[in-house]
Amino acid sequence: MRIPENKIEEIRSATNIVDVISEFINLRKRGKNYIGLCPFHNEKTPSFTVSEDKQIFHCFGCHSGGNVFKFLMDYEKISFIESVKSVADRLGIQIEYEDQQNAEKQSEQEIFYDINDFAKKYFSDVLLNENEGEIGRKYFHQRKISKQTIRAFDLGYSPSKRDAFVEYAKNRIDLEKAIQLGIIGKGNEGHLFDKFSGRIIFPIDSPNGRVVGFGGRILEKNEYAAKYLNSPESIIYTKGKILYGLSYAKDEIRRLNKVIMVEGYMDLISLFQNGIKNVVAVSGTALTEDQVILLSRYTKNVVLLFDADIAGVKASMRSIEILLRKDFEIRVASMPKGEDPDSYVNKFGKEKFDELIKLSVSFHEYQTALYEAEGYFTDSSRSAEAVRNLVKSLSFIGDELKRNFYIKNISKKFGIREKLLESELDKILLKEKKQEKTPNERDQSNKVFPNREVKITQEVQFLERDVILLFLSENTEIIKFVFAYMNPEEFVIELNRKIAELVYEEFNKKRSFEVASVINNISDLEVRDYLQKLSIDKYSISSEWEKLYPGKDNFTILSRLVKDSMKKFKSLQIENQITDILLQVEEASSNEEQAELLPILNQYYLDKLRLKEEFN
Repeated sequence: MRIPENKIEEIRSATNIVDVISEFINLRKRGKNYIGLCPFHNEKTPSFTVSEDKQIFHCFGCHSGGNVFKFLMDYEKISFIESVKSVADRLGIQIEYEDQQNAEKQSEQEIFYDINDFAKKYFSDVLLNENEGEIGRKYFHQRKISKQTIRAFDLGYSPSKRDAFVEYAKNRIDLEKAIQLGIIGKGNEGHLFDKFSGRIIFPIDSPNGRVVGFGGRILEKNEYAAKYLNSPESIIYTKGKILYGLSYAKDEIRRLNKVIMVEGYMDLISLFQNGIKNVVAVSGTALTEDQVILLSRYTKNVVLLFDADIAGVKASMRSIEILLRKDFEIRVASMPKGEDPDSYVNKFGKEKFDELIKLSVSFHEYQTALYEAEGYFTDSSRSAEAVRNLVKSLSFIGDELKRNFYIKNISKKFGIREKLLESELDKILLKEKKQEKTPNERDQSNKVFPNREVKITQEVQFLERDVILLFLSENTEIIKFVFAYMNPEEFVIELNRKIAELVYEEFNKKRSFEVASVINNISDLEVRDYLQKLSIDKYSISSEWEKLYPGKDNFTILSRLVKDSMKKFKSLQIENQITDILLQVEEASSNEEQAELLPILNQYYLDKLRLKEEFN
């Protein structure tokens, strides 16, 4: 049974997010918003902000945010449907469920979640209760995993019989969708088979605890089968956006303001069983930017605890770069040779493990020790290479003061003048600036200025931000006016373009736009975080406008602002097009080619004059 979308929207629209959140934390008014201490991470200065106008919340410390349903899901550890019911009960709204005849209207996403949940229960039941699960039970017993932990992580086993799950699932779930989810496979002749047969099963959860996929480890040796098998990506599972165990660990991560990052499923499960619960696992994949952005909602302090083998060292080095770029404080704990977190904690216990974490070193000390161990500093040319690599790591740090402290450390350790190291760092930073674009500058080539790379000036940044803020006024006439003069593809900065596309799609669908209605459905964490920040009035539409038009109502000010913004935006486009044509005229190989370009140039000049008349 499912709650219809229009009923969910009715419930959300009828509630006041300030009233609901005030039941759990103390809020006080500041300007148009309300602030309080964030319940999702430890803080002494309030950074948790609630917008009554937009009906959303956002924490500028841990980046959690969303609408009223998202708050209840995160605070009370409940599902989305449970949060909708909770709000409905507060308002006295009777929930009407879709009946079985309308089950086909259920979203594909929800069907996929239901199939995964069905499979999870099947695998768990086999492991705990069936004869076929004995091999799995023996494996976990040997690995010292208790029945309580097995139940806590919903661990399971898929029988070695090739179609055991297929037979069980017939007439119970949509088998075609189970194929899409990678639980069932389809042979060349159309026969169905179990993809995870003969494997112990690790359900992979979203941060809110919904099963999005599975990992399976084979138990009987088979040279033709991979040791580990993961679900393929689907509309509910993107591998690079999920951290294994986060749904179990997030509360402890917030409480301790620190996360331990390990490599595998069993590492995490063994640590958790031994009372170390602020742990996430990358599960054998390279750490991604999306995973780091997700983790930053809970803490910015991480201890890397990867295996001591070559693969583990390489994984540590790759992870350090991504984490530094997102302003994390990084420490690295080294495992004794031949040990991994799973084996170590089971041999020596929690107390010794805690000592190991206390002995963790900064990423800078870790990298230096690696170069020393590999003999880099016994040869002058390799010494220079190692120092350059150490300095390059500093280039990923955005905080200049922090970089300077590390420069001093390198200078003192190797007896190299600070000025020389600073010069090397400046070269690296300059090279990076040319080669890489910041998140707001990606994909600078666009359809508006196709022949050259557009320079992201401060004027462009402020202008595009003001247009996005016009969307966030949620005023139908204002949004309609903006889209009458420009398309989402005309935004130069990618992040702004994505938001414009989101607003455009929603506005065309509903002829209206509300942030609270869409915020929870945005899968791109960077877009969601940016939209929350703008919506919550961290920034404001050029405050000078209120000074220029004292006593005018908000709509009048917005109307004048939208006209001015559109005029500036279109003028900037025309100016860039004129510059582009002039460059082509200069580079023309013949008079005939120049002559062909001049009418186009004249047309742009006419457009410029017409624009002035249109917006006067």
